[in-house]
Amino acid sequence: MMEEKITVASMTIIMNAGDARLFITEALGEIANANYEGAFQKIKDAQKKATEAHKIQTDMIQGEARGEKMDYSLLFTHAQDTLMTVNSELIMAKQLIKVFESMENRIAKLEKGESCR
Repeated sequence: MMEEKITVASMTIIMNAGDARLFITEALGEIANANYEGAFQKIKDAQKKATEAHKIQTDMIQGEARGEKMDYSLLFTHAQDTLMTVNSELIMAKQLIKVFESMENRIAKLEKGESCR
């Protein structure tokens, strides 16, 4: 029974993390098109999926902390690794929105002859 629970949890984490990664990729495309509002919305969608995956991971860890026996699972380890990688990508994508939006604003000011400071 526990093995099935670990497998289901692992696959659900992987699917949610994968969906989050897809939204992050779409956000990067929006950044490339200077659509920062669209990028921000995709980031919000990605964050929602990552949060769903993280909740499942946390539930599994808390179960083990309560004494529920959980054997080592390569699949669960992969799920955790995937989620953490996606979280890193999410952080980077959020920063990229800020960087590119700031650069675009500075360029617009320069084109108008305004100071960037």
